[in-house]
Amino acid sequence: MPDHVHVLVGVDPQLGISKLIRYLKGRSSRLLRQEFPWLKSRLPTLWTNSYFVATVGGAPLSVVKQYIENQKNV
Repeated sequence: MPDHVHVLVGVDPQLGISKLIRYLKGRSSRLLRQEFPWLKSRLPTLWTNSYFVATVGGAPLSVVKQYIENQKNV
C-alpha cells in the first residue's frame, strides 16, 4: 500500500508506544528534509499526529511477519 508503512517493533514498556512513534516521525522527518531540501518550503509538516497501533498478543512472530509481507501484494 503506497500511502502507509507497516512496522513490526518490540517496545520497552518503560519507553511507551507514543514516545517511540514521536521519535520515529521526528527523526525520519529530519532525515527526509536533509536529503530533500525542497520539502522544507513545500510541506509545513511531513507527518500528521495520528497513527495506528495494534498488538499481536500470542500470535507467533512468523505469522505476523508473513502478514506484513503479504501487505505488499494488496
